[in-house]
Amino acid sequence: MSEGASVAATVVAALAKAGQTVAAAESLTGGLVSSTLVDVPGASAAFRGGVVVYATELKATLAGVSAPLLAERGPVDPDVAAALAEGVRARCDADWGLATTGVAGPEPQDGKPVGLVYVAVSGPGGTEVRRLDLGGDRVLIRVSTVTEVLRLLADRLRVSVLPGATA
Repeated sequence: MSEGASVAATVVAALAKAGQTVAAAESLTGGLVSSTLVDVPGASAAFRGGVVVYATELKATLAGVSAPLLAERGPVDPDVAAALAEGVRARCDADWGLATTGVAGPEPQDGKPVGLVYVAVSGPGGTEVRRLDLGGDRVLIRVSTVTEVLRLLADRLRVSVLPGATA
């Protein structure tokens, strides 16, 4: 089991136990967060759904990110990540919203370097964003992003996930 899958199993179990739900708005991960969550047996007890908003304009139309914010800052921005998490949480009627946005490469985007990623979790108590500066190729950046957004959710749920642990 990969590290991301292990973290996913932990958060799905914690959410199900608490009777809470989660949804995901994904840009650079292109559905990997959702896929990783639904790979967990029993995920339907906690996972509501999500949106893949790869194109910038879809971040506004499907996830509710302010068009002026996108125009001013572009899609790779901490406030955009926060808005994605908040938007998917509201649109999917979930207790928690997850978001991923960044540059997976192979080229920089809008002056932002490859490996610059923002992940966000919105839930009871507000929204938290983490900046990640990831190395590696496109696949590694995307896989690492999945693990990190799920770790952020685990932190917010106050469930323990050992660093680097795999099952």
